[in-house]
Amino acid sequence: METNAATGQALGQSGCVQWQNFSVPFEYPVAFVRGLFSTDNSLFADIVARREPDKRHRCHFIIDEGIADALPGLIPSITAYFDAHSSRLELIADPMILPGGEIVKNELAHVERMQDAIHELCIDRHSYVIAIGGGAVLDAVGLAAATAHRGVRHIRIPTTVLSQNDSGVGVKNAVNFKGIKNYVGTFAPPWAVLNDFDFLTHLPVRERVAGISEAVKVALIRDRDFYEWLETNSDALSIFEPKAEEYMVRRSAELHMRQIAHGGDPFELGSARPLDFGHWSAHKLEALTHHHVRHGEAVAIGIALDARYSVLSGLLAEGLDERIIVLLENLGLRIWHPALENKDASGELALLTGLREFQEHLGGELTITLLSDLGTGHEVHEMDPKLVRQALDWLKRRKAK
Repeated sequence: METNAATGQALGQSGCVQWQNFSVPFEYPVAFVRGLFSTDNSLFADIVARREPDKRHRCHFIIDEGIADALPGLIPSITAYFDAHSSRLELIADPMILPGGEIVKNELAHVERMQDAIHELCIDRHSYVIAIGGGAVLDAVGLAAATAHRGVRHIRIPTTVLSQNDSGVGVKNAVNFKGIKNYVGTFAPPWAVLNDFDFLTHLPVRERVAGISEAVKVALIRDRDFYEWLETNSDALSIFEPKAEEYMVRRSAELHMRQIAHGGDPFELGSARPLDFGHWSAHKLEALTHHHVRHGEAVAIGIALDARYSVLSGLLAEGLDERIIVLLENLGLRIWHPALENKDASGELALLTGLREFQEHLGGELTITLLSDLGTGHEVHEMDPKLVRQALDWLKRRKAK
């Protein structure tokens, strides 16, 4: 009887089973910088040419419409940069502009448009598709790049707090399909991630605040010292003091990268998603509000809900939920939205259907990360609807004070 050498699992007596086993190392730089496209800053050119320094590299930019509108000088700056580094870089076409936010993720036509451009511009696996924008645009461009020619080189230049400190440094790309969030997607590491802090100064205040929630999230499940630093520096962060904001982004990105690299499941073959702490309800709340509530805002509410649930279930000490909520509020994040009380056609709390949807997203087994202490996540495989309702009631009462 054949046996899997890795697991010891018996495989039956009929047929011949041979095991293929190989590993592929992935590595990519994540840089933090200001003035990425200043002509005297060689970082971008160095990153592009790092494996083939004597080659002239073909590049095509795809830019979030929001950042293109906010920074009319961006495209001229890119053109000037390529002129200054023309021995190593070639700009093969005018940048493509895409709508940002959920709009770009809700229509597969945007992905098809990008794939058409990759084909028409003869972008091969040694050329570069470079995305500049928020997380939604990075997701969509990453999907197009990962599926053209089975993967062309892709560089991410995140422009929001949320994408610089979380999603932009990861390995996932996806768009929505038939109302299901991130249903069509891939795991495909980028060639590089280049975080330019100068982009953050042009964000609307609401977007800039919302992104901090992902730093709170990863601190709560992985790094108590960072969580306490967020508490100490919440006033500075709330007014976007540059040094505080830069450290928050860098440390959050580092913790997300550490989990991806060393958490044992970078391509999410299992059902555990520690980096999705606070997200099961956040995803549903976004849908219930037709994305009027931004992702980071929904995550903050999800953190508050799961912190209170952790206390009610006996995992987390009483009072730590209040401490977490005070931090969220000091940062300018809210912990309640009326849509949390919406009911479905059967009279069931609509938020609870989010648990079933999250279970499907995980691949079958429900695994929710809660808290056993500040900086320590704890996985559970069921959620008590009664305690969820009690946690919601507590948040609502607290908001009313």
